[in-house]
Amino acid sequence: MQLNGNTILITGGTSGIGLALAKRFSDLGNQILVCGTNVKKLEEIQKTYPKWGTYLRDISKADEREKLFQETTKDFPELNVLFNNAGIQRYPKLNELEPWTDLGKEIDVNLGAPIHLSMLFAKHLFAKKNAVILNTTSGLSHIPLAYAPVYSATKAALHSFTLTLRFQFRNQPIEVIEVSPPMVDTDLGIPNTHTAGLNLDVYADSVIEGLKKGDLEITTGFSTVTANVSREQKNEIFLSMNLARSTSN
Repeated sequence: MQLNGNTILITGGTSGIGLALAKRFSDLGNQILVCGTNVKKLEEIQKTYPKWGTYLRDISKADEREKLFQETTKDFPELNVLFNNAGIQRYPKLNELEPWTDLGKEIDVNLGAPIHLSMLFAKHLFAKKNAVILNTTSGLSHIPLAYAPVYSATKAALHSFTLTLRFQFRNQPIEVIEVSPPMVDTDLGIPNTHTAGLNLDVYADSVIEGLKKGDLEITTGFSTVTANVSREQKNEIFLSMNLARSTSN
């Protein structure tokens, strides 16, 4: 990925990994567009980074995704990088019925949105120089956390989708890159649940280094381990990780 001169749309770009990378991309000389649902955070970004484009859109909804595509490509026709970064992590108990709207939104944000947005933007991006689609998956794509079953499943599916997207687009002038973080000190929709994770700035710097090297799958720490271990080791890590969580609770 060329690291300067791009116009980059980042979903979930108002906080956490998205915002940390938005700042770094901006410092490298890129036009930044961020999308989110928090009005106050978008207003703060507008004040702090007046040259950034800001979009109040709920990407869990198909019509909002379509509007985001229409607005961003109209306002910034040179847009050449789509960064599907937004994510929600929840801890539903699968033996307890809850409103499907809650669980469904997690699926829509984590998986439905990246698939739909990639398809919406595909032909637009094919016509741009240095075009890229980045998808944020997780170390849990390969070894699930049983206490975050939907999050883990959606990230595994997004990893699979990213591989097939790269294959289908192999003859097009576009890169498809997977960003696979370990646990990072961010909210992921639930404040104060990831404070034991990797420092956000350390992680964001590692992503930039991976992009500089031309990596198509950028892993760090735990996500490097889970992406490369044997099946037997995966089973061992799955049990130890989830049994440890069970004991701590």
